[in-house]
Amino acid sequence: MKKLRISILGSILLLGAALLLSGCGNNAANTQNQSSESTSGSVKKLTVYTSFYPMYDFTKKIGGDKINLTNLVPAGTEPHDWEPTPSDIANLEKADVLIYNGAGMESWMDKVLKSLNNQKLTTVEASKGLNLLKNPDKSENLTNDPHVWLNPMLAKQEMGAIKNALANADPANKDYYEKNYADNATHLDLLDLEYKSTVAKFSKKDIVVAHQAFGYLCNAYGLNQVAIEGLVADSEPSPARMAEIVKFVQEKKIKTIFFEELVSPKVAQTIAQETGATTAILNPIEGLTESDQKAGKDYFSVMWDNLEVLKKALQ
Repeated sequence: MKKLRISILGSILLLGAALLLSGCGNNAANTQNQSSESTSGSVKKLTVYTSFYPMYDFTKKIGGDKINLTNLVPAGTEPHDWEPTPSDIANLEKADVLIYNGAGMESWMDKVLKSLNNQKLTTVEASKGLNLLKNPDKSENLTNDPHVWLNPMLAKQEMGAIKNALANADPANKDYYEKNYADNATHLDLLDLEYKSTVAKFSKKDIVVAHQAFGYLCNAYGLNQVAIEGLVADSEPSPARMAEIVKFVQEKKIKTIFFEELVSPKVAQTIAQETGATTAILNPIEGLTESDQKAGKDYFSVMWDNLEVLKKALQ
């Protein structure tokens, strides 16, 4: 009897220990959101990081619920001067895929890539090898301009690069990524056609913008951008440059000066006051605020909004 009681007691203790370990395992799994299992419960999702908003939005559209996606640049932050934190670098050491625009947009990226020891990391420079569709009739130099996503046909190529990377890293969901890409490619084709047909009706083709971000958009559709500031937002124009812009606005009878949501409108407002023009937002989609994202805004909605403000300014 004594041996029997010891045996029963031992069984109870073993069962309790098993249940306790099971509970701990479940709790640990619940805390690891970045590498949680997919809805099937058998395959872990890819852990994917993107550099800034356009890359995040494109990747979200392709990866959907098959990936765990994190954007490095916080919502509402102008990305040109942003720098990653030590915790960002630590997180990238555990990532499966890192997607960035390249073409000089992320000035910090080379330093980050050299510092990483993550041997499994797939890196995607989405703008690499793009067919840059330059207009030979335009003199604008796009060599150093990283804002390629503002041309929907180049955005389509960037989405294609993202799709290929996700499919290679996660072949089990290749068909899912392919379908999402095809759906979004159709929307980009329609957007491109609408820009072409709408801009063709404009009576004016010159736009004055706060920062030299719209070269690819203008190049694609026959517009001419005159930028108050250079390729980096929030650089200060010289008094001589301000005088040049004022003269241009007056001579060309420009009625709208465009500024951006993430940078100060002060310079654009000053020129508008000097010339009698109005101001409006033309968004380079470098980043959306958290409230805009919660309201459902994305690359497509902002590009449509941009077309509407261009229509009002140039018809």
